[in-house]
Amino acid sequence: MAVDYTVIVVYLAGMLAMGWWGMRRAKSKSEFLVAGRRLGPAMYSGTMAAIVLGGASTIGGVGLGYKYGLSGAWMVFTIGLGLLALSVFFSARIARLKVYTVSEMLDLRYGGRAGVISGVVMWAYTLMLAVTSTIAYATIFDVLFDMNRTLAIVLGGSIVVAYSTLGGMWSITLTDMVQFVVKTIGVLLLLLPIAVVKAGGFSGMKAKLPTSYFDPLGIGGETIFTYVLIYTFGMLIGQDIWQRVFTARDDRTAKWGGTASGTYCLVYAVAGSVIGTAAKVLYPKLTSPDDAFATIVKDELPIGVRGLVLAAALAAVMSTSSGALIACATVANNDIWSRLRGIVRPGGEEHDEVKGNRVFILIMGLAVIGTAIALNNVVEALTVAYNLLVGGLLVPILGGLLWKRGTVQGALAAVIVGGIAVIGLMAGYGILANEPVYYGLLASLAAYLVVSLATRPTDERVLAVWRDRLAGKSPELPSEPVPAHQ
Repeated sequence: MAVDYTVIVVYLAGMLAMGWWGMRRAKSKSEFLVAGRRLGPAMYSGTMAAIVLGGASTIGGVGLGYKYGLSGAWMVFTIGLGLLALSVFFSARIARLKVYTVSEMLDLRYGGRAGVISGVVMWAYTLMLAVTSTIAYATIFDVLFDMNRTLAIVLGGSIVVAYSTLGGMWSITLTDMVQFVVKTIGVLLLLLPIAVVKAGGFSGMKAKLPTSYFDPLGIGGETIFTYVLIYTFGMLIGQDIWQRVFTARDDRTAKWGGTASGTYCLVYAVAGSVIGTAAKVLYPKLTSPDDAFATIVKDELPIGVRGLVLAAALAAVMSTSSGALIACATVANNDIWSRLRGIVRPGGEEHDEVKGNRVFILIMGLAVIGTAIALNNVVEALTVAYNLLVGGLLVPILGGLLWKRGTVQGALAAVIVGGIAVIGLMAGYGILANEPVYYGLLASLAAYLVVSLATRPTDERVLAVWRDRLAGKSPELPSEPVPAHQ
């Protein structure tokens, strides 16, 4: 394993070096949080693909392939569909808003007062997303070094926190590009063909497995619908995804770079399910489907290649973890703390915004590591995150983009009713049940429509500023939201 260890150590050292280099570029709030809004198509598409394809998409995607066959691709496939929809229909408008967070978009559209509550929901989502990625370090480092779970989480999490704190989005962008390349080589170009050959090719796989493993809909229609509802729609509204859209240098980059990323996700989805299907042939009696990735890598790949593929898995986890971490810190600082500080100390004193955001990344990073050590179930944590996101924020965000009659009162009602409904239904039906997101989303939609129609329309001055921003006429977010009509 000496060669494999060397590959991993060099990779981890490279991530820290990227963080140090990024620190030298992050001199302003824009540079630190959104890489100066100047990423070109190649870098934008690579980093976007890196953040959406994390440990759940790699280790979990292979696990679903092991359990269901080719239809196990649907989870990652719906992530790709969501990214395509975001890129084609919304990304250009989102990029032109020149904001830093989803909550700032809601304030701009509705005239203020929606930010703190929506920020709390988005913060909870990004925190749990970062936690699920951080938990995945335990699986990878266990295969590599037979390492204690807690130590693995602390080691992997500390590296991500270090380079994210140093250089912010510039460091994360640079590391994500490396991670994208490593992931493409390790999973698509090496593990996929080797796994298929080891399993006897597609003909050998078909001869040894039930026909259900090759049914595109074998995982079940209800499961596919739930994936669409949670992951496809979740891609449209997540702070971690929007913050990457904000890094695009222009509308065209956001649209076509994102489209390339979404297409890559579709390919990655199929690859993961095929690898999992091959693992089922080679190891038909694994205790857990999520062990399929680590087992096939450890037992079937040659020295050196094994290290590169494990680095690819580490890359997948790190890219999502770092993206969720900076999103969590951005929301905590800009949407919650800054607003509460403004209430307590109106006007406030000048402060170093880069330093402030850097401190929040460090604080949130420590919170993520601590939470990851305390939790065991990745699937439950991820389900809670996406249920809160979709149930609480999908309606007011898409409503603001698509329906002029939506009001700030309707948006707040949608966030509160949807969030409470999802939490209550998860307590009643169980965290992994489908009903919480179904009924929570319907409750949020009903609250948004009824309250919006029952309250006075949004002030035309607010909508005028909103239209100007969507048209790209105003370069910076106003320091104070336009007042809502009283």
